[in-house]
Amino acid sequence: MAYRVGIAGATGLVGQRLVARLSGHPWFELAALGASERSAGRPYREAARWLLSDPLPPEAGERLVVGCAPGDFSGCDVVLSALDATAGRLLEPALARAGLPVVSNSSAMRMDPGVPLLVPEVNAAHVDRLLSRPAAERGFVVTNPNCSVTGLAMALAPLHRAFGVRRVVVATLQAVSGAGLDGPRAIELLDNVIPYIAGEEEKIETELRKILGGADERGFLPAAIDVAAHCHRVNTVDGHLEAISVELDRRPSVEDVVAALEEFTGDVRGLGLPSAPEAPIVVRREVDRPQTRLDRDAGGGMSVVVGRVRPCPVLTVRLVVLSHNTVRGAAGGALLNAELLAARGLLGRGTGA
Repeated sequence: MAYRVGIAGATGLVGQRLVARLSGHPWFELAALGASERSAGRPYREAARWLLSDPLPPEAGERLVVGCAPGDFSGCDVVLSALDATAGRLLEPALARAGLPVVSNSSAMRMDPGVPLLVPEVNAAHVDRLLSRPAAERGFVVTNPNCSVTGLAMALAPLHRAFGVRRVVVATLQAVSGAGLDGPRAIELLDNVIPYIAGEEEKIETELRKILGGADERGFLPAAIDVAAHCHRVNTVDGHLEAISVELDRRPSVEDVVAALEEFTGDVRGLGLPSAPEAPIVVRREVDRPQTRLDRDAGGGMSVVVGRVRPCPVLTVRLVVLSHNTVRGAAGGALLNAELLAARGLLGRGTGA
């Protein structure tokens, strides 16, 4: 029997991606579409200004939108949250207290000491802390990282395992869709680059350390890595490009670094998760790849593409990383997190089970 899934924040851009990716999903079925009071009570096709090139799934279009209170998701086995940070900070803990597992895209609880911050190929074991919680506590929250951190963590994980990462300097070129429907106006981005995204650099510098760190019964142990980030909004629709310099504990050859990236299979290989890409990392050897328009859809948007691997004259190695921010960094990542929870038996105690 399929798990029944609710979406909180279903009318926004990430919510729309979740609706699209749930259509025909082999493990999950759409059970509730939650949004703000101004959308509640209307058919989803009227409440959401559909912006994806894929057509609106008919099973979602006629469904009436509900609110985002716990009672609105009665009967759901899991809630995928696409709420903004302000709403998420209020509503996601309430959903968890009501016994609902919540998979969040919001930044509200990412650094909470009891909340796993997941990139399943990198730190799937962090969900093990949820297995030891009391049986009466059916609800919990797990989160996606910031959309730029997802690609960064995926690319650095094999290097950290093979050679040890000490310091990271990253400059991001982030797509407009990362700002959501209320992002910069077209006139602000035409012929322009904005060298500031509120809160983004701080998220990269803290979240990466939590993902690449360890976890035990006491909590999460951040990796001892120094991170400096420079974030820019650029005039592309989807796909975050990152130029990275890394200091390693060892000084491997470029060939050794490329081999570590290409051989990385991730921590969920063999679990049969429907959203997991065949190749978590795709390495391009051309001198001018990855490129945003050409490479963001690799692995159905779920693979991270790495190129321009070369020595760094200041640190150890430098490389360019591309990830699809609204797929891998948001909706697809959340769905993969939910699949991991299902595979680990963490959704079986939900209210809809």
